[in-house]
Amino acid sequence: MATQTESTGVSTDHSWKGGVLAGIAGGAVMAVVMLAMGANGVLGGAIPALYGLAPPLNPAAGLVVHVSHGAVLGVVFAGIVGAAGLDESAKVVGAGVVYGIATWVVLAALVMPVWLQTVGFPNAPPLPNFAPPSLLWHVVYGVVAAGVFTQTRDL
Repeated sequence: MATQTESTGVSTDHSWKGGVLAGIAGGAVMAVVMLAMGANGVLGGAIPALYGLAPPLNPAAGLVVHVSHGAVLGVVFAGIVGAAGLDESAKVVGAGVVYGIATWVVLAALVMPVWLQTVGFPNAPPLPNFAPPSLLWHVVYGVVAAGVFTQTRDL
């Protein structure tokens, strides 16, 4: 495990670095799957609109925002995995599936519609927005992030 305690009693857990890389990888692969499935309006419209960067469609900003969210969520995932004491790769990947589902329910289905409605995005989805393609995208994120994290957690 990546956590050590020095004689000072200070934790030297640097798994957050692996979490950042894992989250970036998960967010990037998720974006590729989204684009392959024709979700250009989500990636170029809804995601950058969260921060007032769209409309009009702004795929570059959407990708930067999306991968940035992925990085932050990767650090959260690293913290959860560490707190749960998950050391086996299979358990980490299983946790990634659950994490992907949780991010879909909380962030995509509940938070994002409210946020987009609040900022006045004209194509804001309904609340709740339990869209099956989005579930697939978030599970892909969780699996990729977990797989990468198993390889980068000790950076």
